[in-house]
Amino acid sequence: MLKPKTLALSISCVAAAVLCSGGCASVAVWSAPEKEPLAATSEQARQANVQFWNALHGGHYDEIERVLEQLTAAYLANPRDGQTAAHIGFLHTWRVSEHARLASPRATITDDLVLARKYFAEATLLVPGDARFQGFLAGMELSEGAVHQDEKLQRQGYFKLLDAKDAWPEFNLFTAGYVLSSLPHTDDKYHDALEYQWETLDRCVGEPVDRRTGAYARYMSLETLSGSKRVCWNSWIAPHNFEGFFLNMGDMLVKSGEPETARRIYANAKLSKTYVSWPYRNVLEDRIQQATDNVAAFRKPPLAGEMTRTIMGQTAFACMACHQER
Repeated sequence: MLKPKTLALSISCVAAAVLCSGGCASVAVWSAPEKEPLAATSEQARQANVQFWNALHGGHYDEIERVLEQLTAAYLANPRDGQTAAHIGFLHTWRVSEHARLASPRATITDDLVLARKYFAEATLLVPGDARFQGFLAGMELSEGAVHQDEKLQRQGYFKLLDAKDAWPEFNLFTAGYVLSSLPHTDDKYHDALEYQWETLDRCVGEPVDRRTGAYARYMSLETLSGSKRVCWNSWIAPHNFEGFFLNMGDMLVKSGEPETARRIYANAKLSKTYVSWPYRNVLEDRIQQATDNVAAFRKPPLAGEMTRTIMGQTAFACMACHQER
């Protein structure tokens, strides 16, 4: 028979073991080493990323699956390559964002949101200093949360989006506004989203842009390819970023009920040196003509098969308006 002292000791050991079954697991997870980045050096990764850019700049939506297979294989060979992870996230984002291209989109198209979030989470872990990835991750959390009616995930994404906006305003003010542009025009956050577009312009030129005229010609000499303001202009990554920005902002103004201001904002896209080679210039010209009629159209959910006459974020060129070269 156990003596009282020995019994007390045995009970203590059992209690410690029970606590350790939960506590030790937490300690084990907490003490695990962080995943460390390792940039891609293999020919496999290089070729896969070349194919990514070729598809993106060429507007080859039908090649997404093929390029995803190559990129994912390269990532699995080196799961610590943040850039490759981000490119996988971009492809999943592109596929779901432009699903209006599909004759009969499947319900499983929403799985691209889940996968995009996963790979942007990897990218932010492996390249923590890139605020672009932070903004894309936040946008995917918001979108996935909306699809799955997960209020906690939506709030998490929203506040991450605000943090990303502060981390790189010139880039993520636009990202935040674009993600929120699908909200009803009566939602306060839609009004915030439109204001983010104006604030983007203010940041890009270093002073408040006239909210009535939207006049931008005087600022074209500020174009740069370096520093934080490089994202205000066209670049190799986004050959028609400038034109796409003003197309989207014009759409948001139309949805807000400001067609006359929208026409002036749309017209700023024509200031670009590459406007004549922009694949979507005819869309913009139509937008200018149809701005008043489009107020009602942009406030409605897009009809099945509608690829163009809805707000840019819901069109078949939601990504390509900025990224397709020609």
